[in-house]
Amino acid sequence: MTLSLCRSLVRYGIVRSRRALSTAPPPQAYLHPLALDPSDPRAEELQGVMLLSMDREKARNALSRQMVAEMREGISKASSSSSTRLLLLHSAHPKIFCSGADLRERTTMSPSEVSTFLDSLRSLMGELEDLRIPTIGVVDGFALGGGLELALSCDLRIGGENSVLSLPETKLGIIPGAGGTQRLTRLIGPSKSMELIYTGRRVGPVEAEKIGLINLFAQPPQTPLKASLNLARQILTSAPLALAAAKRAIKAGDTLPIDQGLDLERELYDPLLVTEDRQEGLKAFAEKRRARFSGR
Repeated sequence: MTLSLCRSLVRYGIVRSRRALSTAPPPQAYLHPLALDPSDPRAEELQGVMLLSMDREKARNALSRQMVAEMREGISKASSSSSTRLLLLHSAHPKIFCSGADLRERTTMSPSEVSTFLDSLRSLMGELEDLRIPTIGVVDGFALGGGLELALSCDLRIGGENSVLSLPETKLGIIPGAGGTQRLTRLIGPSKSMELIYTGRRVGPVEAEKIGLINLFAQPPQTPLKASLNLARQILTSAPLALAAAKRAIKAGDTLPIDQGLDLERELYDPLLVTEDRQEGLKAFAEKRRARFSGR
């Protein structure tokens, strides 16, 4: 871990002090702001972007108990932050996303500890999915088992040439246990989900984009992170309150009958008409400039 990263972790409350860095185990996941170049005239377009970074390079970002707890802590901080407008879930190391649950750690757990871990893992996925702000999974590398379930909990997913996605649990005598059977089915449909879960086969970036498992395949020389930042720029031209309302309405559309969904849409639409951002949007449109939304 670099000195600059250590200082950033202290500053943003991920660790308590420099002394703690020498005695406490290093963080395996942490929330931090996107590093912006102040000399870049487009830097302000990415204000409010936070990164939830996974940092277990040797374990290929396998989900340990510590890592899951730290990810939940980061999500909680992002949720309570009024300045955070978009979250990128990514790896601190290129060509690695998440290899799933830490099976080595799992072998040391008692049945009750396994149950507790699975509950925590399920909560992590739900908390990520329930964030009011937009979320993007930067799937640069293997996303296997729990790693793919983690990506499925994001609103959007961007892949690259190194992306490999799979739910191989049936090969181990189990099924996806952190939302894979449910979120995958809602994303790509039951028939294709059955095929992928029954076989446990690995899907590359071209097929993943074709079936809707990822939103975009960032082809070289573009990286998944750069493609995600380009997408973030587009999203952040929209009003925060409108994005939150749209996210809630879209997610409810998975389960509500159409009439109830339309009622919810109207219920979410009407309060937006009297917001400051609504007036700013109209004014910016008339003046042919980018709107400066405040989230009010």
